[in-house]
Amino acid sequence: MNASRLFREFFESEKAGGLLLLLVTLLSLTLANSPIQSGYIGFWETPIGHHSITHWINDGLMTIFFLLIGLELERELYGGELSNIKNATLPIFGALGGMAVPAGIFLAFNFGTLTQNGAGIPMATDIAFAIGILSLLGNRVPTSLKIFLTALAVIDDLGAILVIAIFYTETISFLYLGLAFSILGGLFILNRRNVHNLIPYLIGGGLMWYCMLNSGVHATITGVLLAFIIPYGDGGKKTSSYRLQHALHRPVAFVILPLFAIANTCIAIDNNWQEGLAHANSIGIIAGLVLGKPIGILLFAFICVKLGIGSLPKDLQWKQILGAGMLGGIGFTMSIFITLLAFKNDGEDVITYSKIAILVASFVSGTLGFLWLKMSLKK
Repeated sequence: MNASRLFREFFESEKAGGLLLLLVTLLSLTLANSPIQSGYIGFWETPIGHHSITHWINDGLMTIFFLLIGLELERELYGGELSNIKNATLPIFGALGGMAVPAGIFLAFNFGTLTQNGAGIPMATDIAFAIGILSLLGNRVPTSLKIFLTALAVIDDLGAILVIAIFYTETISFLYLGLAFSILGGLFILNRRNVHNLIPYLIGGGLMWYCMLNSGVHATITGVLLAFIIPYGDGGKKTSSYRLQHALHRPVAFVILPLFAIANTCIAIDNNWQEGLAHANSIGIIAGLVLGKPIGILLFAFICVKLGIGSLPKDLQWKQILGAGMLGGIGFTMSIFITLLAFKNDGEDVITYSKIAILVASFVSGTLGFLWLKMSLKK
């Protein structure tokens, strides 16, 4: 398998971005539990217009993150690993297992309770953190494993986006939703007429985001829809899709995701924080990410190969797929994002305990995945 230049660039930016996420998370947790706690936490709740700084980051800047994810998914579908159905089926099945099994484990602990709405939390994989940890193993990591984990995480993100759109939308304004899709239709016409200038697409995307924000459907969905409307062409360096994806890599990896991490991990941890881990919700999150992810990814990938639908790359073994599954248990960004949507009406305590559970599960998954792959990959 040959990784394209854009894939290598994406991998390198995610690698450095993952390490930066780790540093800013530790910094944010430290400041949130320091003498400047109240001022630090209060800063992120400062209102700008009708929303707090955190809200603008989560609903505004994260739309750009989803735009990049959409562009990456589009590239994978047209010219990458997912363009060949035989190659695509393995990460697709792995991602499906990595979503279904963790959600099932969570519901086993929470079905029929007030927290059952959090089933989407352990379904997510943080692509930046997962690739960041994988990169620490250096050149012993085969390209096929990098591509498998990246494709798996991208498909996983698409699944998380669908979960957000379907299960975490409460009330819908059909007027604004209709306006949003009318704008999308107009941009589609520009695409069909071979308009490659990015400016009308970005202006239309901004208007579509505003309509989506007021429609009740989560505004970040705009990013993915816009990604598939921007002309892909032959995928070359001069195409609109390539230029935008290239331009977004570093701002997303080094500005947007770190800001999201800082704003959403300023958690005041009290002396009894570990008691929150005993709640069914926290147990479901931790078990779903730490156990459900590797079990689901390995099991579904194995079924895929045994049925003859897909094939295991020649330079990989099942124990390395299991290691990738362990790294898939690093939920972080998307898991926290879904937590905010799932429990926004259930009080700060539930959100705080969920975030702590996500941090614990992500740390355990990342550590286990790193150690397992370090032992199973040749130097």
